[in-house]
Amino acid sequence: MIFVVFLAVAFLNPTGLRAQGAAKAEPDTVVYADGEKLAGHFEGLIGGAAKFKSDTVGEITIDLSKVQELHSSQRFAVIKKGVKLAKGETDGKILRGTISIANQTVQIDPGNGLPVQTIKVGDVGDIVDEAAFLKAFQKARFFHDWKGSIAAGASLVEATQNSVSFNTAVNLVRVKPPADETWLPPTNRTLVTFSDSYGTVRQPNTPTVETSIFHAGGERDEYFSSRVYAFGSVSFDHNYSQGLDLQQTYGGGVGWTVIKDAKQALDLKGSVNYERQTFQVPSEGHSLANSIFTQDYTRTFFHGIALKEQLSASPAWTDFVAYSTYASVGVVIPVYKRLGFNVNAIDSFLNDPPPAFKKNSVQLTTGITYTLP
Repeated sequence: MIFVVFLAVAFLNPTGLRAQGAAKAEPDTVVYADGEKLAGHFEGLIGGAAKFKSDTVGEITIDLSKVQELHSSQRFAVIKKGVKLAKGETDGKILRGTISIANQTVQIDPGNGLPVQTIKVGDVGDIVDEAAFLKAFQKARFFHDWKGSIAAGASLVEATQNSVSFNTAVNLVRVKPPADETWLPPTNRTLVTFSDSYGTVRQPNTPTVETSIFHAGGERDEYFSSRVYAFGSVSFDHNYSQGLDLQQTYGGGVGWTVIKDAKQALDLKGSVNYERQTFQVPSEGHSLANSIFTQDYTRTFFHGIALKEQLSASPAWTDFVAYSTYASVGVVIPVYKRLGFNVNAIDSFLNDPPPAFKKNSVQLTTGITYTLP
């Protein structure tokens, strides 16, 4: 009977039995010149800052030049200063193995009987967890590594007038390598956006009033450096309130990341495009050659409050009257875990709508946002 129970447990939870039989890994240790010793987990050296998660004082930043000894049983990739990593660079110039630091030198033991390598602390650029290092060079599957948010809101009124409205928004981004791998410069970025606002107002003996606005777009960036990139983009827009049936835009250009840190990012972009506009009045439609000059800004404040703002101007080179502008600003306030409350304002200006339609379209929406992990 005991043997049968043992087999059942082994089948249902084989990793649990292996974990019980495996020896517990020794904690990493760091020893300062004054003899102070800390035990915990060495997380790596990124951008000149070495992180150590101590069992007693939590995560701290340590200065390797003031460390007398450091020992870790974890495997790392040690990248020398000045080494430029190419796509697929997982071998050759990069040393990988368990590390120890003593006498201002880093010793890397690759294991499997291979010789131990030594590098001076001053010559080390980054020390990265080996698993994260290898993952950064793996080809991502289409549905993997997407970040962003999904938002939705609705309102309903039942009275003399019956009205209903819905709004949705999807903003997705995938950076390769992942944005949290700050030790490696970006190679490409993919952005997908979608927003929709629909509503009706009904009243007895009165024509139904309808609102329908949507935007869908995509962009692919290829980086020349950590801040400059070329991109191709496509977008589709519909705005019933401006008489716009469909606006199709295809083009490409160059972007520059002016500011980028842990809290904020500012991008400036310019493109040349082909644009086709069709209106509810067929004779008003036309094809255009234009440019779009865009400024994107994001910032994270205290308690995770996030701001996203965008401005763009689109002069038409083949018809100077057919220019347009766009402005949006949105704030997401965290409420519970990955759920948040959002407030958004959008102003779209179209200089050449059909007669009887206003040039300006303003939206103010609120709803619930889910942030992707």
